[in-house]
Amino acid sequence: MEFRPCIDIHNGRVKQIVGASLRDQGDEATENFVATHGADHYAKLYREAGIKGGHVILLNAQGSEYYEATKAQAKKALAAYPGGLQVGGGIRSDNAAEFLEAGASHVIVTSYVFQDGRILYDRLEELKKAVGSEHLVLDVSCRRVGEEYLVVTDRWQKLTQEVVTDELLSRLATYCDEFLIHAVDVEGKNSGIERDLAEMLGRYEGIPVTYAGGVHSYEDVRLLGKLGRGRLNVTVGSALDLFGGKLSWKKILRECRKQQEGNQWEKSNENERPTT
Repeated sequence: MEFRPCIDIHNGRVKQIVGASLRDQGDEATENFVATHGADHYAKLYREAGIKGGHVILLNAQGSEYYEATKAQAKKALAAYPGGLQVGGGIRSDNAAEFLEAGASHVIVTSYVFQDGRILYDRLEELKKAVGSEHLVLDVSCRRVGEEYLVVTDRWQKLTQEVVTDELLSRLATYCDEFLIHAVDVEGKNSGIERDLAEMLGRYEGIPVTYAGGVHSYEDVRLLGKLGRGRLNVTVGSALDLFGGKLSWKKILRECRKQQEGNQWEKSNENERPTT
């Protein structure tokens, strides 16, 4: 279980927002926190703590008047921690390499490959050819509809008909290195994790998965470790003291490392148990 911190950028500023409130029209969003520091400040903190795989997310659409300012902030973060951060938001096959060259270890993609309620496998092939699956993270963020979790795209504004299942993840895993999955219903609300989703993802035994959404206590982190069977990484946003919340990011990091060490110990003992 790894701690994957975030740097969310909206209208050229590092922010924490309520995910479901994001709107392209007017570049509006309900804000939980607006930073006085630039994105590079947080990148340096993560670098100094030895945390890899944090997410830099551009929350403005490319047609927005704020997009270039948001992109400039993202590139400052990547330059401050080359090879240590992933970047997402408006990533396509024709601009993915630009962000890798700017210092990202991976690019995070969602809306480019999920359109009109279906998966565009030709675009997945294009991305794989452009940057290699080893540099690609697929954002399979989802919203609960009845008993299923459906993929949402376009900064969580559009619902698709793709259901998040082991079968879907296994099929998509041939194109990427990791998954990032936001539980959109609880994202940015500090209301607790989406337990059913975490438990379902914990049964998936493929490539690494990072869960995001609703973490607002240290107990939530421990619960994710349990429900996710030690397989889920976690990102925490609005609840962190870095972004105006009450949870110490250093304590979250220690908790994740403790969970990871405990899981490794259990696996080691499992392997050493005698057979009958």
